[in-house]
Amino acid sequence: MGRRNPTPPVAADPMLADLTPGQRLRRLELTVTRRLDGLLHGERHGLLPGPGSEPAGSREYRPGEDEVRRMDWSVTARTAVPHVREVDADRELTTWLLVDASPSMEYGTAELDKRELAVAAVATIGFLTAGPGNRLGAQVLTPHGLHRVPARGGRTHLLGLLRALLAAPRAGDQPDPAPAAGLADALAEVRRVAHRRGLVVVVSDFLDGLPDDARLPARWERPLRRLTVRHQVLAVEVTDPREWELPDVGLITLVDPETGEHREVWTGDRHLRERYAAAAAAQREQVRDALRRAGATHLALRTDRDWTVDIVRHVHAQRRLASAAAPARRGGAA
Repeated sequence: MGRRNPTPPVAADPMLADLTPGQRLRRLELTVTRRLDGLLHGERHGLLPGPGSEPAGSREYRPGEDEVRRMDWSVTARTAVPHVREVDADRELTTWLLVDASPSMEYGTAELDKRELAVAAVATIGFLTAGPGNRLGAQVLTPHGLHRVPARGGRTHLLGLLRALLAAPRAGDQPDPAPAAGLADALAEVRRVAHRRGLVVVVSDFLDGLPDDARLPARWERPLRRLTVRHQVLAVEVTDPREWELPDVGLITLVDPETGEHREVWTGDRHLRERYAAAAAAQREQVRDALRRAGATHLALRTDRDWTVDIVRHVHAQRRLASAAAPARRGGAA
């Protein structure tokens, strides 16, 4: 019998990090638009309930934060608790992004590192909030300073922002001429430039300024709370599976990306792995508690999960929450 030619091997799909910036941008655009079309079925209005004119239910009144003219008197009378009307952001929405590109975001053990996942989240949010009259601006926190992208509208602007994020300098790319800004400083800068009421999206691992003592507030908690007084705030927490647990792979060297400190760890120690997992879970609970106290909506993304599915689930959950009180409100008005 004659020998058959072997089937040529199928080329592996390259990871996002292995592509050129132009190829990465194109892949992100295709991935996001196709997945959103398939999962949202064309309904892309609103990441969060916000300023606008379409009713989206009610929530409890926040003294000092809410306008009295937005009181929902029917729900207030029925529940004996002051409520205000919420509406969908339906026109001229300005979205400000704070994208954390600090050294701790340059870590990843899955297809994406945390910083690349942050860019993917920005792409998804950008396409979700795109619309006539809507604008998108950004503050990018890099190892070499805080960089501002003015708020503008249109697909070309969004793609330019994504291209800038993909090309943003990483730690070690160049000497750092001055101490880099922290997350708290970046949040204060967003508050300074975000004049109109709108949507603020913070994409970070929220490790910067997180105290060792969980009873103390994070340095970024107060400036984040100040933002939630005026804006709808979505906090996108980005993590990697190795930040949650250590694998049993023998002796490894751990490096603090912010300080450069090295420590050798024997991962064969089961008790060490258990203590690491417990400490990691406590740290993430500390982040969740701080975000909740600040009044931000929380969306958790991981580098080993499908980020489009997680974001779409979040969008659907927010819509269900926003519309849950609508039938009761209409019934009370009747």
